[in-house]
Amino acid sequence: MQSVKQQQILGYFIEEAKEHLDTIEQGLVNLRVTMSDSEQVNELFRAAHSIKGGAAMLGFDSIQKTAHHFEDCFKHLQEHPVTIDQTLENLFLKGFDTLKELVEALQSPFGLQEEKAHRAVIASEPIFTQLETYLQSLINKATVLPQPKSAAAPQSSISAAAHINTILKAMLQLFKQGDSIRSRQQLVALCSRLIQLNVTAKPWVTALQIVQQAIANPKNAYPILAPIVIRNLKQASDLLLTRRVAEIEVSQNLLKLVMPAQPAVRPSQIAAQPSVRQVASKHNQVSIPREPRAAARALLETFNKNELIEIAQFLMKAIQ
Repeated sequence: MQSVKQQQILGYFIEEAKEHLDTIEQGLVNLRVTMSDSEQVNELFRAAHSIKGGAAMLGFDSIQKTAHHFEDCFKHLQEHPVTIDQTLENLFLKGFDTLKELVEALQSPFGLQEEKAHRAVIASEPIFTQLETYLQSLINKATVLPQPKSAAAPQSSISAAAHINTILKAMLQLFKQGDSIRSRQQLVALCSRLIQLNVTAKPWVTALQIVQQAIANPKNAYPILAPIVIRNLKQASDLLLTRRVAEIEVSQNLLKLVMPAQPAVRPSQIAAQPSVRQVASKHNQVSIPREPRAAARALLETFNKNELIEIAQFLMKAIQ
């Protein structure tokens, strides 16, 4: 039988390991979002490292070896941000099931039986081999983004993926430093650097311009602004790097930050003006001036927030 001291140590390990498992599981459930925050990726690495170290100290070789696989994979993600797809997420989750099963077995009446643990590790080896091979293939694909033939200068030797990741990390640090005029100016400038990656990709440029507008609006607080901006930019950059530019769209949450809600006004209250475009609403026609600022005012006075968001989405798709 185990001594009281050994049982206490085992209890501490199980308690901490379950917390680390929760961290890993939450990070893997939506790995695309997790990858948009470098600190969350670091947390995954630390969680796997802690489980591995504790298991090694207590002699649980099966848990140590399984956690080591995760530690290696998370290390790759730290150093080589890749485009996350469903295949990678599924492989991570399959491997996680084995790690979770081994840790939970420690709490069973018979504990972690060596023979069963050994079989579980052997059964999981093909999964981890496939995971590591597939992850390496994604890393190899994260090469320099080709420039259009009309571009004046070629990309630097640094991969576009690494360049984008560096900028997103810098933006995240600025958000964490707190709101200031200078930090907002720097964030807008970083968006401009992202635009320069491919100025001919209109959806990419449009999305970044909308982000710049959201950042420039002092009414948008950083705690609300930061996750929306980083998530939109990460998703857009993933599509850019995989040459799916046409699929780039901004989220409704981001659109709300640049199109504040306005009280609805009856269409009959809008005075007709000479030289106007006629824009159809659901039930009436509204006169919209040709001058952009006047047109914006007319739209804000006529439509509610949800209608404005719908109009903005339609216009973005129409100009792409």
